[in-house]
Amino acid sequence: MENALLIGLSRQMALSRELDVIANNMANSSTNGFKARASRFKEHLMPKASADTFPLADRRLSYVIDDGNPVDFSVGNIERTGSPLDVAIRGDGFLVVQTPAGERYTRNGSLEIDAKGQLVNSDGFPVVGDSGPIAFGNTETGFNIGADGTVSSSLGQRGRLRLVRFADPRTLKNEGANTFSSTVAAESAVNKSTLESGTVERSNVKPVLEMSRLIYVNRTYQSIASLMQNMDQLRQTAITRLADVPA
Repeated sequence: MENALLIGLSRQMALSRELDVIANNMANSSTNGFKARASRFKEHLMPKASADTFPLADRRLSYVIDDGNPVDFSVGNIERTGSPLDVAIRGDGFLVVQTPAGERYTRNGSLEIDAKGQLVNSDGFPVVGDSGPIAFGNTETGFNIGADGTVSSSLGQRGRLRLVRFADPRTLKNEGANTFSSTVAAESAVNKSTLESGTVERSNVKPVLEMSRLIYVNRTYQSIASLMQNMDQLRQTAITRLADVPA
């Protein structure tokens, strides 16, 4: 009976973590360039007892354990904004941004110019060009970003955005603020991805699908809670009846 409660508890813990993933997806359903996460679990069979004095063969117990949270790197909807500094990436490339923790990679192409005149994304991270961060003067106008990442203004070419890709996106690790890091060196994506000015890539989260998952997980969690409660009541009943047996 204790085994049944422990197995149910392992499943509840897994469902609780899945709820966290779903909630994060829903919270970022309108975040530019956000990539949805999924939950993966696998069976963990507890090893058989080593003693050989049991009257019946021992059975292995099946628990639930984490198997990672893979990222869905499919492209979100491309929407036109009309801003000359907004760019959507056509292909599997990433923009490079400078964060306090070092260079990171993002699909968030909603760009702007900060108070220092630097080109930054909507999270405030400077966007890295081939020669470092790109900056503008106070009098510059007529901003434009070409398909190859070339940034220009009324004073001419100001730099070119670094566009990188990864042969295996599974090496990317989520670092928060819609950015990724990787232990594998990035490759240039200049000839494999292009930028479309005046547009942004929206989140690839599907709210209706996430809501369906949320309902399913909640119902499953409640079902297991009810089962565990019934098992606990059975145990209490068994203990009470055993205590009533005359000595």
